[in-house]
Amino acid sequence: MVFSKRKMKQFLAFGVTIVLVICLYKSWGSPTNGISHYAYDDGDNGVIGAEDNAAIDQENRQVGPSPERLVLSLADRNGQKHPNTIDGASNEAATGPQAVLHDVERVLTQSKPQQRPLRKGRLVTGGFQNRHHEQTHNGLELDDADRESRLNELHEAKRQILELERKIQELEGRIPRKYPDVTFLNYKNRKRILITGGAGFVGSHLVDYLMMQGHEVIVADNFFTGRKRNVEHWLGHENFELIHHDIVNPLFIEVDEIYHLASPASPPHYMYNPVKTIKTNTLGTINVLGLAKRVGAKVLIASTSEVYGDPDVHPQPETYWGHVNPIGPRACYDEGKRVSETLSYAYAKQEKVNVRVARIFNTYGPRMHMNDGRVVSNFIIQALQNQSITIYGSGRQTRSFQYVSDLVDGLVSLMASNYTQPVNLGNPVERTIQEFAEIIRDLVGCKSKIIELPAVEDDPQRRKPDISRAKKNINWEPRVPLQEGLMKTIDYFRKELARSNHSQRNIFVPETTEFRSLL
Repeated sequence: MVFSKRKMKQFLAFGVTIVLVICLYKSWGSPTNGISHYAYDDGDNGVIGAEDNAAIDQENRQVGPSPERLVLSLADRNGQKHPNTIDGASNEAATGPQAVLHDVERVLTQSKPQQRPLRKGRLVTGGFQNRHHEQTHNGLELDDADRESRLNELHEAKRQILELERKIQELEGRIPRKYPDVTFLNYKNRKRILITGGAGFVGSHLVDYLMMQGHEVIVADNFFTGRKRNVEHWLGHENFELIHHDIVNPLFIEVDEIYHLASPASPPHYMYNPVKTIKTNTLGTINVLGLAKRVGAKVLIASTSEVYGDPDVHPQPETYWGHVNPIGPRACYDEGKRVSETLSYAYAKQEKVNVRVARIFNTYGPRMHMNDGRVVSNFIIQALQNQSITIYGSGRQTRSFQYVSDLVDGLVSLMASNYTQPVNLGNPVERTIQEFAEIIRDLVGCKSKIIELPAVEDDPQRRKPDISRAKKNINWEPRVPLQEGLMKTIDYFRKELARSNHSQRNIFVPETTEFRSLL
């Protein structure tokens, strides 16, 4: 009986040992079973994010079960502490369950130095604070790196924007430019017309008129006072050609008509280089007349009312010979134009060149040079900038002002006519300089004062054309009212003063035939 009881105790102890071994084996092979609630807090996503559980399980499978899992799996699976003895037989049971527990403690002791902290699931006691400190430190480093990354992104974005702008400009350059709808002329009616000084104030408006009529226009200009901006709206057109050329040098081209407008026309410009002014009006005229002789072209010489000087006859007819100081400061222009007229009629008499001579009086309008020192441009600029309007002399000098479109109509009409004698082209309405300054001040709407400065040497006191010859022979007279022309000119100067870059292009809006007829 005793033997059987002892055998039974041993058998029971052996069975308990087997159960413990099986439990240990299952716990070791299945790390997901019996997860420690001390190591993982399933209810706190701040400690362990739900998305990180899978990664943690994968890591735990690779490194094996933690000691906490071993201990807790035993407690969870048995549901209670295992007794050390069965029926008080402590010695016999010591070799069974106690030995297994001893092995578990030994495993825990050996595994402590090799325990490594989990990536996110740290022990609740102290681990959360360490993790928070580590994240704060890493966050500062990430801020610096993030800032540098964003700066690099901004630089890259700016570079790409500049590259896109360059490509857009390149593509825009490939797009055919839109030009005003010019009249189509066949080869019999279309003329090849040369305009010397065609990039200047009057020349550019003449270019517009002839281009709209459907002719082929060639502009030769050295850009002393002319500007490419005045004719930029025609660049690239099949009927337009721009040549950078000084007419003092010979020009060899084939043309049907020539408008010789090349010469500085304002006192500051032609006094700047008087020798060059004389050459342009003498050698330049010789070259133009020689070209007309070679190709059989009709030529119009743009003369000036300055050939009358300070006149003794008022108003000035074309038959008046003038009153000019040949050695005064204005002589380079006055006498240069007088020689130009002399050369024209010498070529007409000797070489049978078909010539026309237009004596142009004071003209104003858009595209005037802002610093040309003329009355209109000076007064408008000073009024727009609220500066004092300066008058040289007493202000009782008289001038007659015509709008540029009227002058262009007169030039074209004279070229088309058969009349070969000089013709005055100007406005017969005479106004004093003082009155003109007051009109501009009122149109601008400023409160500029009008002040008087010392008179300029050889400044003509009276200037008024007799246009009876123009009315009779070319059926011409000015039509644009002074107020209307001045408003267009003031608007042009206001835009020019506000312009800040080259991208603001000159926009040409042609006037229709009906509009001109209405005027």
